Order: sequence, then structure tokens, then C-alpha cells
Amino acid sequence: MKRELGYKIVIGILLLIIIAQWVFIITRPKIAPPKIPVAIKGKIAIVLDDWGYNLNNLNIIEQIKYPLTCSILPNLNYSQEIARELHTRGFQIILHLPLEPHEKYRLEKNTIMTSMDESTIRNTINQDLDNVVYAKGVSNHMGSRVTEDLKTMEIIFKELKKRQLFFLDSMVSSKSIGSDLASKMGLRLAKRDVFLDNKEEPGYIREQIYKLKIKAKIYGRAIGIGHDRKITLEILKEVMPQLEKEGYKFVFVSELVK
Repeated sequence: MKRELGYKIVIGILLLIIIAQWVFIITRPKIAPPKIPVAIKGKIAIVLDDWGYNLNNLNIIEQIKYPLTCSILPNLNYSQEIARELHTRGFQIILHLPLEPHEKYRLEKNTIMTSMDESTIRNTINQDLDNVVYAKGVSNHMGSRVTEDLKTMEIIFKELKKRQLFFLDSMVSSKSIGSDLASKMGLRLAKRDVFLDNKEEPGYIREQIYKLKIKAKIYGRAIGIGHDRKITLEILKEVMPQLEKEGYKFVFVSELVK
């Protein structure tokens, strides 16, 4: 009898151990396998020009959960409001500074001209920056004539350096002196690589984004400039997640200035 009782006790203990192990297995937290990080193929900065005319595309851009840099024209009806709204949503703001072109386009209010004296140019820049208060840098709106003119660009760059702002050269002229002058003056500068939406056609915009991706893959970085347009934003919303999956990292343009 004692031997049978001993067997029963041993069996009971073994059953309790088995049950305890089973309970532990099914209740312990599951540890997810470690995620293998995707190798970064290149950094891409998307800049969107010409904000300030209206608020029409605010509802679209806020659906894009990636870094975007928004270049805002000063002194328009919605310049201050759109700057505030975009800043609140986490996008980077830069001033889109109107500069004189060679072509006879309609010019924005207070466009900087090569014929202006230094005082007028400085005052214009400061007024524009006061109007777009969140600006981390400045890009040129038009400006094929100004970006080729040493005197005017020196005055502009002095003001930007004083305020510790960078300059994004939209490269509307192949003769732009921006890069060389910025290097001499110690001003941080970046240059546009690809215009995304010179044609408001979905196929064309996708093709330009592909070119931007290739440049980022080759050089490790690339800057694309588009505009405050519904079609551009809709395509960016669609393709940016795919590019991220492919290994491209989206950054603010300030991260790519030198």
C-alpha cells in the first residue's frame, strides 16, 4: 500500500509539473523575431514650391506622413496662415524668395531686381522673412537673372548668413553662381536635382520621381522640387510609401545642405 501511495504521489507531482510547464508556455509573452533593418539606398528631400495663394491642398498634404519641405511665397493672402498650418502639421518651412528672371513673366510683389540698391534688397528680404516666420531657409522663386548676378547674390547671401539660414538653389539657370559664391562665403547651400511637375501629367510626374530615385541611388542623396498642386500631392502620397519600402529615406531639405 505504501509503495502504491508513493507511486501515486510521484505521478501526481509529475502531472503538476507538466501542467505548470504547459500553462507557462501558453501564457508567456510571445517575442517577435527581430526586424532586419532595410539598408538605406539614398536620402530624398521633396520640396513643394508656391504655397500662399490658397489653402486648397492642405487636406491632401496632411495625409502624407513623410518629411516634406514647403516653400512659401511671401505677402500673399494666405502666406502667413498656410505657413502656420503646415508648421503645425510638422512640415519644414522655407521662404520662396521672388527674384528677377530673364523672361518677361508676371512678377510677384516685392520681387528683388538686379537694379535695386543694397538697402532695398536687405529690407525686402527682411520683410519677407518676417512674413514667413517659420522659415528655416530660403529658395529662389524664378530668378534666372539674379542668380547669375554677383552683386545681388552677395547681398542676399550676407543677409541669409546673418540669420543662419541656408539657401536652396532651384537651378533655374545653368549659369547660377550660387554654389561657388556660397562656398566662398561659408553659407550652407543645396541644389535642386529634378523638377517633378513641369508637366501636370501623372505619367510625367511618376517618370520624374523615378529619375529622382535613381539620382539618390547613385549619389546617396537627391532633391526634387514640385509645386502646391493636387496632382503632385496625390502621386507623392501614393509613391512615397513604396520608395520607403525599397530603402529610400525621406528627409527635410535642411538635412542635405552643405
